[in-house]
Amino acid sequence: RLVLAAAVLFPATSFASGEDPSLPLLLYLVAILLAAKVMGHLSALVGQPAVLGELLAGILLGNFHLLGVHGFEGIAADPYVDIVARLGVVVLLFGVGLESTIREILRVGLSSFLVAVLGVALPFALGWGVGAWLLPDASALAHAFLGATLCATSVGITARVLQDIGKSRDKEARIILGAAVVDDVLGLIILAAISGAIVAANTAGGSFGFWPVSWIALKASGFLVISLLLGALITPKIFSTAARLKGPGVLIGVSLAFCFLLAHLAGISGLAPIVGAFAAGLILEPVHFQKFGERNIHYLEEGLRPLTEFLAPVFFVQMGAKVDVRILGSHEALWLALALTVAAILGKQSCSLGVMGKGINRWAVGLGMIPRGEVGLIFASIGSTLVLGGERIISGVTYSAVVIMVIVTTLVTPPLLKWSLTSRQEPAGDG
Repeated sequence: RLVLAAAVLFPATSFASGEDPSLPLLLYLVAILLAAKVMGHLSALVGQPAVLGELLAGILLGNFHLLGVHGFEGIAADPYVDIVARLGVVVLLFGVGLESTIREILRVGLSSFLVAVLGVALPFALGWGVGAWLLPDASALAHAFLGATLCATSVGITARVLQDIGKSRDKEARIILGAAVVDDVLGLIILAAISGAIVAANTAGGSFGFWPVSWIALKASGFLVISLLLGALITPKIFSTAARLKGPGVLIGVSLAFCFLLAHLAGISGLAPIVGAFAAGLILEPVHFQKFGERNIHYLEEGLRPLTEFLAPVFFVQMGAKVDVRILGSHEALWLALALTVAAILGKQSCSLGVMGKGINRWAVGLGMIPRGEVGLIFASIGSTLVLGGERIISGVTYSAVVIMVIVTTLVTPPLLKWSLTSRQEPAGDG
């Protein structure tokens, strides 16, 4: 009812009237936020993460015109909505980085490292293979981007399941969470390399080679390493100085400025801005905020939550609005979605081969790495904006198939992981 009521406010002619360009955006935000919260609530009622409800809300809004309800079409393409959504992506990756620290990356055990490497290499190869098989006319870079999308891991969903069943301190949980940190780093490097290679290919007239891709991957790795090293040296001084400033919101303002600065530097370096945002999150550790303690600020994530709860739904709803449900009726889209989903599940399940030692449930480790969630959507959103030789790298059919894959992998993980950890009396990893 809320969605339909909001539709009354969106006559197609109203956006052309009025000189203030923010007026259409304000109404779009009304629809986006109400639909996201209602669908997120319904999703939570059936035991699923709210992000799925927000994605489905976007699919509904973006396809209401098929039912004769017009006015929502602009959500998928409106430039102002797109800017807000892009800010949402940056803040989301900043939050992902805040969930980990440089020390945690250096401390991950051998099992976590091997699981992460296999959890990137195998899905990437399978995704490339699916693209080469079902999209033979697409470029090799398009196939590579499909592989990059399958590299993503949304460990937040897994972490919630582990907490719900009281297994968050088990060996399996530590391996999964450690691997997820390295997985994010490797996935972002691959994403940056492919995105940069597409830009370079456009400059070179559509051609690309192994060395340009390798150079961009090396540049992405170097950016992360240098930003982490320099950031670790200067951020204590920055926040020590900021702690002397009076007035509300100093910590949040300085932290966001630092995030946006690194995102900008990544962008002008030829990398995706989210690489810089992720690096900023990794650099900022709780020790930097100790002098803000007297202001009752202990965790930056808590201070950022209101901003994230506003920006993230805009991004996820816009992602869903880009899905054309008519495409899903084509055999090509359904076969591609099925193949990508199978490759996504098998690729991450195979990474359990990297688990070392006895008495560890390898099935659970592999299942815990399956959900793509918001990270997979972020990768897909980058792909939907890239153009090679005047044509989009990710077509409407491919994009819709990737979204289906994200939804399915996110839905199947909680029940499978609970079954794996609670129904087995004997560890599955001995042999």
